[in-house]
Amino acid sequence: MTQRPSKYVGPAVDRSEGLTIEIRPWALGTVLVLFGELDLDSAAELRAALDRAVAEPASVVVVDCAGLEFCDSTGLNALLRAKARAAVDDSRIELARPRPLILRMLELTGATDAFPIRETVPG
Repeated sequence: MTQRPSKYVGPAVDRSEGLTIEIRPWALGTVLVLFGELDLDSAAELRAALDRAVAEPASVVVVDCAGLEFCDSTGLNALLRAKARAAVDDSRIELARPRPLILRMLELTGATDAFPIRETVPG
């Protein structure tokens, strides 16, 4: 198994491999824009970004999945655990614009009941 790097980036994004997370503040919290593959190699990077994003109580974190090409059970687990942590501080995590493959995975696992799913991204 090859290791794919994960990166936190600002406006200039390198989407060549692995997972890239673009972080954008918005009025109610944070938007995390994901590009690439969310799997065992990159789930820790997403967990760290989500932890920072929900650090402020009563915030809304929108995870933009439009650029997410793949998500395995490790990635889904990272999202579900972050959702549980966020709820403790009256925060929430929403998913936006999942591709059909990602949406199907969410449906098969019942995770569509766990997350509000948006068709648009704030900001």
